[in-house]
Amino acid sequence: MLDGLILGFQVAFSFSNLAYCLLGVTLGTFIGMLPGVGPLVTIAVLLPFTYGLSPEGALIMLAGIYYGASYGGSSTAILVNLPGESSSVVTCLDGYEMAKQGRAGPALAIAAIGSFVAGCIGTLAIALFAPALGDAALRFGAAEYTSLVILALVATAVLVHGSVLKGLTMALLGLLVGFVGMDVNSGLPRFTFGLTEMMDGVEFVVVAVGMFAFAEIVTNLEGSEQGDVTTTEVGSLMPSKEDVRASTMPILRGTGIGMFFGILPGAGTTISSFVSYIVEKRVAKNPSRFGKGAIEGVAGPEAANNAAAQTSFIPTLTLGVPGSATMALMLGALMIQGITPGPNVITERPTLFWGLVASMWIGNLLLLILNLPLIRLWTSLLKIPYSWLYPLILVLSCFGIYSLNNSAVDVLLGAAFGLFGYMAVKLECAPAPFILGLVLGPMLEENARRALLISHGDPSTFITSPISATFLILAALLLVLLAIPAARRRKDSIDLEAA
Repeated sequence: MLDGLILGFQVAFSFSNLAYCLLGVTLGTFIGMLPGVGPLVTIAVLLPFTYGLSPEGALIMLAGIYYGASYGGSSTAILVNLPGESSSVVTCLDGYEMAKQGRAGPALAIAAIGSFVAGCIGTLAIALFAPALGDAALRFGAAEYTSLVILALVATAVLVHGSVLKGLTMALLGLLVGFVGMDVNSGLPRFTFGLTEMMDGVEFVVVAVGMFAFAEIVTNLEGSEQGDVTTTEVGSLMPSKEDVRASTMPILRGTGIGMFFGILPGAGTTISSFVSYIVEKRVAKNPSRFGKGAIEGVAGPEAANNAAAQTSFIPTLTLGVPGSATMALMLGALMIQGITPGPNVITERPTLFWGLVASMWIGNLLLLILNLPLIRLWTSLLKIPYSWLYPLILVLSCFGIYSLNNSAVDVLLGAAFGLFGYMAVKLECAPAPFILGLVLGPMLEENARRALLISHGDPSTFITSPISATFLILAALLLVLLAIPAARRRKDSIDLEAA
């Protein structure tokens, strides 16, 4: 690990990669403070522009945007009760109350320090556990990978907000779109509707930009335009000794919670911050303080969401299984660079893996510098009219899609997926299972076919392998655990109607 970290810091401290890291965390902080423009949209828009970058530079920049947004979202949550990120919703509860009491400075400082500590520990977890997980994954065969993908899709579908049935449906639709194009074995076109432009399949970037950038623009324009934002005075940033003492254990507990939920498919930063808040309220001697300006309600959730943002890279890089829609975009960025994510990434591309790990420590330090001394500058960005941002995002998105293949068909496909993404929002269908299905569909098909070829068409190969059988049992248990409460609620409603 030490050899790997030395190599990683050599890569991360190169001038170009330092510049990409600074650009990424600065953009992340910026978009984290602007409601309606999240890391998902920003990464989707920037994906086409990573073609000309080195794999290390592209991933360092995109990762900086992702975990940088966790920092930026907390500032608006504390100052104006407006979470820039969904994971910062919990921070509003006590952070804004502290701001109204004239303690916005300590709240911002503890949020930044908690995020920094959690980010550093989360990065250390990647360095410690990712190689071990990668070594274990080298023992996986085709059947094991097939079952792992099924588990990831089921976990994402059942853990996202909303109906389990809708989540599974979106995952299946994503799989179908992933099958578009020429069949690898037979060479026959599938689902191309006679369009030669779709013979190579639907570009991942086209779907990502359409479902997130285009759909997000339409959804936000549908609502009322944001007016002028009046921010609370920041005041002194220096927390008291009592604030530091009260925040220490919540930061450590939040880090542990975030690390756990970051690895789970579909859980992510939002769930980890909510769980951390609930835990802090449970262990507090006086729970009635929460919601009235308790600093523990800021420290724990902020540490949790940043730790989750860091550790979510572990399954993405070592297993090739993204745990969220944003991680699916990261996976797409690797594929754009011609890199197949999985356990071989660490051994075949050590400069990429360890360079990313080292850049996260550098990025967290840069974020601490950016978020504390320059907080008054960042709050002034809240006054930018949203009517200026959306046209810029739309133009960049269209330009990025067209530059992929110089094809107008890709732009039209992006618009079609934008309409689909908007309909999904209206029907309360989470887009994350769809994107994961799209990314993992080809992997599922390839490994399922290979497993059946090896076993001469015997499907029992998926349950005779202990690892594969374990993944399938876990997937079945997840479905059962979610189906039982739903069946009980339905039975109770039928009994009430009968009565």
